[in-house]
Amino acid sequence: MATARHRSRRTAAALLMAAVCLSANACGGAGDGDGTEQGRATAAPAHFRVSSMLRPSGRALGVVDDKTPWQYGIVTAFTRETGRAPDIREYYSSWGEDFDPEGNAFLWKHGRLPMMALVPSDTSLADIAKGADDAYIDRLADQIAAYDGPLALSFAGEMNGPWNSWGPGHTGPADFVAAWKHVHDLFTARGVTNVIWVWTPHVVDTGSTAPLRPYYPGDAYVDWVGLIGYYGPIDGAAFSTLFTPTLRQVARFSGKPVLIAETGVAQGKDKEAHIRDLFQGAAQAGVIGLVWYDQRKDWPGSDQLMDWRIGTSTGALAAFQVESARNGFGHSFKSG
Repeated sequence: MATARHRSRRTAAALLMAAVCLSANACGGAGDGDGTEQGRATAAPAHFRVSSMLRPSGRALGVVDDKTPWQYGIVTAFTRETGRAPDIREYYSSWGEDFDPEGNAFLWKHGRLPMMALVPSDTSLADIAKGADDAYIDRLADQIAAYDGPLALSFAGEMNGPWNSWGPGHTGPADFVAAWKHVHDLFTARGVTNVIWVWTPHVVDTGSTAPLRPYYPGDAYVDWVGLIGYYGPIDGAAFSTLFTPTLRQVARFSGKPVLIAETGVAQGKDKEAHIRDLFQGAAQAGVIGLVWYDQRKDWPGSDQLMDWRIGTSTGALAAFQVESARNGFGHSFKSG
């Protein structure tokens, strides 16, 4: 899916954060990095560790849209329609934006695992790899560490999609891998332990044909593989043709858990059947979760507007409710 671009809105929520801190003991501080060795040396490590979350036993159900964490309407709408609150709330953040600790703490406090898709739309992956934006990466790492809850982080998703400025025809896989490793290494150097690193290619199809292996940073740099793929007018008639070939390709070089990090079914006469096929296929494939894109959005690389929302018809909504429950989707990451 073509990645959203927006500007996050920072909201003052001192009372809320105080409550979160008291309930989760989650206010370990970390100073903003200044890009210097001295700044890196003084960063405080995060108290929260995601190590126990990396191999979930169930299947999570999530939702993604282009709103900030504070814009909670998508969560309440999803809960109302599906009869179950989402386990993952994914959102987009543009490169250079500050992390929103209060908004993410609000999500985690209310049982949602925050997932941030970090979008490098206005920068060069080669420059990131060379250290041109280290001051920002240090600052972001410290902000995420200080939040002291878990964050699933997807950097430069759909890197194999030519519709992105960091995709084929614009940037090669070597630059992507170098940038990913550089960001990961700086986070590690600053003691960040609360990030789940999610590598998120688009499924290999007629619009994204590049082999995935050259884009893989390696098991030491990835916690989850997050596939992106949609049932639409071009590709996606069945799970077996949309996701299975990519799952087989990924299995040749990675044994990491697989999350369907973005998916949806376009409105049409087959939407109900495709929703059933999606949940059944995902369950059989053994994925750890599925994140639904509940928006109206152009098809990637075109101006064809598609309606991916769950509730476009009574049949689609019923299929989603029944099949998600029947196939065991709904697994909270919240401990305790």
